[in-house]
Amino acid sequence: MMIEKRYRWKSEQIRKHVAIVDGKQAPTKVLLNATYLHPYIRQWVKGNVWICDDRIVYVGPNKPKRLDSCEVVDCTNQMLVSGYIEPHAHPFQLYNPQTLAEYAAQFGTTTLINDNLFLFLQLSKKKAFSFLAAMEKQPVTMYWWCRLDPQTEMDGEEHFFSYKNMKSWLENDAVLQVGELTGWPRLLEGDDFILHWMQEAKKIGKKVEGHFPGASDRTLTKMKLFGADADHEAMTGSDVHKRLMQGYTVSLRHSSIRPDLPTLLKEMKQCGIHHYDHCMFTTDGSTPAFYENGMIDEMIRIALQEGVPEIEAYRMATWNVARYYNIDHLHGSITPGRIAHINILEHASNPTPISVLASGQWVKRDGVPVHAFSTMEWDVHGLAPLLLPWDLQMDDLQFSMPLGMYMENSVIIKPYSISMDTSADELSTDHDESFLMLIDRNGKWRVNTVLKGFATHVQALVSSYSNTGDIILIGKSKRDLLLAFKRMKQIGGGIVLCEQGEVIHEIPLPLGGLMSAKPMSELMQQEKALGKLLRERGYTFADPIYTLLFLSSTHLPYVRITPKGIYDVMHKTVLFPTIMR
Repeated sequence: MMIEKRYRWKSEQIRKHVAIVDGKQAPTKVLLNATYLHPYIRQWVKGNVWICDDRIVYVGPNKPKRLDSCEVVDCTNQMLVSGYIEPHAHPFQLYNPQTLAEYAAQFGTTTLINDNLFLFLQLSKKKAFSFLAAMEKQPVTMYWWCRLDPQTEMDGEEHFFSYKNMKSWLENDAVLQVGELTGWPRLLEGDDFILHWMQEAKKIGKKVEGHFPGASDRTLTKMKLFGADADHEAMTGSDVHKRLMQGYTVSLRHSSIRPDLPTLLKEMKQCGIHHYDHCMFTTDGSTPAFYENGMIDEMIRIALQEGVPEIEAYRMATWNVARYYNIDHLHGSITPGRIAHINILEHASNPTPISVLASGQWVKRDGVPVHAFSTMEWDVHGLAPLLLPWDLQMDDLQFSMPLGMYMENSVIIKPYSISMDTSADELSTDHDESFLMLIDRNGKWRVNTVLKGFATHVQALVSSYSNTGDIILIGKSKRDLLLAFKRMKQIGGGIVLCEQGEVIHEIPLPLGGLMSAKPMSELMQQEKALGKLLRERGYTFADPIYTLLFLSSTHLPYVRITPKGIYDVMHKTVLFPTIMR
């Protein structure tokens, strides 16, 4: 199934749009007396905006000759900007693509360019593409990436990343890029699979996004020669400068584990960077509560506070992204022919809109949300509650492994030698070592070890949310781990926290065991409550949801727990393989 974005409007629709300009038909909406941002000339311009259904058909001084059944909105003393674009979304961080899009639209982000890894690994190609087609019907525009590696070590990788699968994804019109390239070291070592698909992407005019934290000038040069176009891993102003000097487009990140934007902008000025044409904003798939104050609008606000010129800040959120991805014929400006994604602001100094049009539909009007999204039939797309036809036994909870994993910080995990007795049913709270297990969601294998540094008093945390979709168990008490696992099964997947034989918190994730069906506002409260409970029990890192995600993520040093076993990232070897059950 192809998603057709190249020809969004049929010939008869385009003829109707032209007829509206000729005064033979009426538009569906007119925004009168608007002051709107024109990114081509970097100016605020006064005019009237005519809209037909989901398309801007005229912008200028004239009023339509016909207004029958047309909604007329007076925008005097208001500022209009194009809908904001999030160029690097991971729309599966407990929330789901639909709830993220609904929430983002309230803050003016009306286009998202999304990671496909969850869909790629968890759904058949047919189901995944049916889901993409269903998302097409929503007012917010959803584009996608095509991953080239699974970000972990897993059996059957060649099945998922087959030629047929990759070709179908890459050629889908909803897919704008390959990447992010978390597996780039394989490329440097001679992996021609990744290079082939990068070249195929370039051949059909699609982008290649890197993932190059801490990369040297030499590495950035090599990756540019391979075909990388952009990178979002700049952590300092110097990093931004290095990437711009190599000809990269740079996504300036502000996320739940890397809230870097104020620092980046300050240091960019110190590096002599005063032009932002090749910069854009991203929140890099932050966890729910991080979005409490908004999304891309919050990044514009930070940029304005840091002295970025007003028009440049808005361009980074709109026009720069559209130009980079070659979608500026549809997005990024309030000009004829574009999709009617329009934010109405009280003033340019406040980028959070009071009213939002997404695909020409009101999703927010005078500060009040408007219901415009259709209901998603999740089970049709293969996203049903998790059904585990197997049980966890006390015999599974054997932790005789000599090698443990030590969390140095949110992302660095090092190996360490386990010296304590792990045969007891409960570990002491005098130290920060906990039982850790990754168990196959089909119950076929398990990996057991000890995690140091996670917390001192967490008795049992069980999560079906993970990088691989397998089940993570962390805690001090084997009996509580069994209870938490049982409860996680009962609710069809989720995150469950248990203590002294009782469930003290849970976040149900009934969509494949990985995503919530709740609105973002409810999910934020559930996530904040989990974070509070974990911190009270000795968890000290930035984001517990990312901790769960990163335990298996082999693009980070130094050891990870994966479906193949305990994995040495630097030497690319399995230190201790999985145990078959």
